[in-house]
Amino acid sequence: MSVGAFNRHGVWAIYRFEMHRFLRTIWTGLATPVITTSLYFVVFGSAIGSRMSDINGIDYGAFIVPGLMMLSLFNESIFNASFGIHMPRFLGTIYEPLSAPLSAFELVLAYVGAAVTKATAISLVILTTANLFVPVSILHPFWMVLFLLLVATTFCLFGFIVGIWAKGFEQLQIIPMLIVTPLTFLGGAFYSIEVLPEPWRTITLFNPVVYLISGFRWTFYGSSDVAIGVSVLATFGFLLLCLAVIWWIFRTGYRLKA
Repeated sequence: MSVGAFNRHGVWAIYRFEMHRFLRTIWTGLATPVITTSLYFVVFGSAIGSRMSDINGIDYGAFIVPGLMMLSLFNESIFNASFGIHMPRFLGTIYEPLSAPLSAFELVLAYVGAAVTKATAISLVILTTANLFVPVSILHPFWMVLFLLLVATTFCLFGFIVGIWAKGFEQLQIIPMLIVTPLTFLGGAFYSIEVLPEPWRTITLFNPVVYLISGFRWTFYGSSDVAIGVSVLATFGFLLLCLAVIWWIFRTGYRLKA
């Protein structure tokens, strides 16, 4: 391979390997979000939603669909990307892809690309399942897909960082369980932050997840708690931060070459 040439065969080999691991347990992987989504609609949609009025003219059951998709997307993106890069480190085979004729960009593209594919597929399964319970309208389908891919890519890059940082499988669960999931529940996944009294509404605006969920909900219903431009800028800012950290990791060899 000539210097500077894109090694598509190497990228495809890693991508295919990661996807094969997902496809081996595809029915289990798809059954889980279907069951979880159904339970959310039984609890939030029927038990709680029947006692709540519409939110900004949107039925409560339909209102929580973007939040459910984001909750799953965050966790699946982090899990798939972190597990994909952590396993070679755990097994001691990380030196094989590092010594292969692949650039850092190509390695990240392969691992993160596979994780984005898995996380996006599961989010679309959740959307399909939600349609069985409530009629979901997507006002801006093109922007919905783009925003979904943008958030998936951002959190898969973040998961890639977590997978390199973690020293064991226990640490892989710390950030998704103790940080991301609580921030998602407090970030307007199941309610509008407009209903919060001050100063809690202002405090909530310091939660970065608010901007992601709000922007994604705008693609469905054309309304959001935060201006769509601010949501997009916040998402791109997190994306650039993750790219900068990954660049530093490969530049220094942090926990890759030690």
